[in-house]
Amino acid sequence: LSGLAVAPISAGPVSAGHTRRGPATSEPSCNISKAAMERVQIDSEHNVTGLQVGPRDAPAVIVLQEWWGITEEIKGQALRLSEQGYRCLVPDLYKGKLGVDAEEASHLMNNLDWSIAVDEVKAAAKFLVKSGSAKVGVIGFCMGGALAMIATEQSEHVSCGAIFYGTPNPSLCQPERIVKPLQCHFGAEDTLVGFSDPSAAASLEEKLNAGGVHFQLYRYPGVGHGFMNTRSDEPQITASRRAKTGFPPTNSETKDLAWSRVFDFFATHLR
Repeated sequence: LSGLAVAPISAGPVSAGHTRRGPATSEPSCNISKAAMERVQIDSEHNVTGLQVGPRDAPAVIVLQEWWGITEEIKGQALRLSEQGYRCLVPDLYKGKLGVDAEEASHLMNNLDWSIAVDEVKAAAKFLVKSGSAKVGVIGFCMGGALAMIATEQSEHVSCGAIFYGTPNPSLCQPERIVKPLQCHFGAEDTLVGFSDPSAAASLEEKLNAGGVHFQLYRYPGVGHGFMNTRSDEPQITASRRAKTGFPPTNSETKDLAWSRVFDFFATHLR
């Protein structure tokens, strides 16, 4: 992930799991269609919009994109959570732009003003609370994972955060200061050094333990970066286009396990 400065992460104690709210299957059952996602105005003053799905009075989850943008993968992940009874909101951090290959995605991410992006995620959390959701969690993948960790630390409206293979620049977030529940997921074969590789995961654990943070950190053998996508080696960007990453293939059993942990985590802290 060219141009992204990140703090290392580390693994922390794994707390006991909770009862699942629903089945964890490799792909959403699509009882809720992507067509049901509506574009909403999050902050009219700064022209912040996003895609929303789910009951307006339900507990909410902000779903944060990978460096590609709002892809079919991210929409699918939001739908997966909405099928568990959550109201999901995907902020449009790239303002409608989409990286269809690694070069373009890198360009979009490196041109992103992270301080503005953090403010937009905070605005999304405030919007959800003020429009009907009693509690708000955040989940993010890759770049979105880093942003989700920042939001968990900084947003007064975020109750908990689930982080997938991404860590923020230490100038933007001090993980040891997080006072809300945090759940982190990393692939053991991840090669993005300092961002989501095993050494990064190990460093985060040390910081979270030093700060007495309430957290779970899971490492998954045999998978690398992007393992929650339908195909980590070729994620679905649009309905007709995939990108090539070179990452190890996705493992459906691993995804199911990770989703079950996420469902338990949000059921515990948002309901």
